[in-house]
Amino acid sequence: MKETISKIAIGVNIILAGLKIFIGITNYSSAILAEGLHSFIDVFASFISYLGIKIAKKPADEKHPYGHFKFEVLAGLVVTLILVMTGLGIIYEAYQKFLHPTFLKISLISFGVMIFSAIVNEIMARLKINFGKKENSMVLISDGIHSRVDALTSLIVFVGLFLTKYWIYTDAFLAALIGLYIIRESVFLGKEAVDSLLDVSAGKEVEDQIKTITQNLNIHLNYLKTQRKGSVITANLEIILPNNLKIEEATKISETLRKKLMTEIKNLVYVAIQIKSHDVETGFYKPFFGHGFAWWKRGRFKNQEKQEEAMAGKGPGGYCVCLKCGYKISHQAGVPCSSLNCPNYGIPLQRE
Repeated sequence: MKETISKIAIGVNIILAGLKIFIGITNYSSAILAEGLHSFIDVFASFISYLGIKIAKKPADEKHPYGHFKFEVLAGLVVTLILVMTGLGIIYEAYQKFLHPTFLKISLISFGVMIFSAIVNEIMARLKINFGKKENSMVLISDGIHSRVDALTSLIVFVGLFLTKYWIYTDAFLAALIGLYIIRESVFLGKEAVDSLLDVSAGKEVEDQIKTITQNLNIHLNYLKTQRKGSVITANLEIILPNNLKIEEATKISETLRKKLMTEIKNLVYVAIQIKSHDVETGFYKPFFGHGFAWWKRGRFKNQEKQEEAMAGKGPGGYCVCLKCGYKISHQAGVPCSSLNCPNYGIPLQRE
């Protein structure tokens, strides 16, 4: 749905830009022509949003083992920077109007075009922001606020037309307020983007939900770490179960917990569960654009490697190597090579 909204936004902005440029040229209105050229910035911003959402859908690969979700955040950061520049530009224009105040004059055709543009931009702003919040998409929210800027700019003109005769600085004052509003929203969005790029935690609400689900299943949660990666969430848990449980029973409980977490927590796409009491570790990945419960599962018993060593006649020495680039480190007893990743390619190492 996010991709569809972005496509609609690009189409709407192209139509608005073309309409303003056409009317500006045919009616010899430099103001409308300038607005039409400015609308192409909206096309650019919406196109960046679309690219970010499109790339974020790509599945995980060797170079990006956790997916491409952060590309959406990166696109949101670019749109936020465009917002900052727009806000600074509006403040600068307001400053110039304070220095050189003039009475606003606008033709009937210009007035009609700006009303139409303001209504369309506000509709698109609400659509993007609402779906952005629903889908936890910062790039859609940023683009929505950018659309709202155009609607607010038109509002300045409308209000200024009626009030400038009472106070000549009305237009400049309102423009400065909206410029400051844009800067304020940009700072908030920029912080969200930077936090997401730095793998900030999913937040207290999500972690409390994980703890509640674990407690309801009578499972002791020993350790919890969450990360927000763009619009999705990953979680690493360490649980402790009764020692008298068999390995099969312990992994079954872990599987039940995993399904519960994946089902009840929105946007949770990856869960790694370590059963400390049984020396077992499992990881589960849900394809972001998969179907139903088509989960990918990886995992092994930590003592399984020791058994394999004994069968292969290997001792506790040797090396853990990357078959792709040849990276090698000494094997440590009790630490499976498969639990270590290559620093160059991020793939699990294998015993040499």
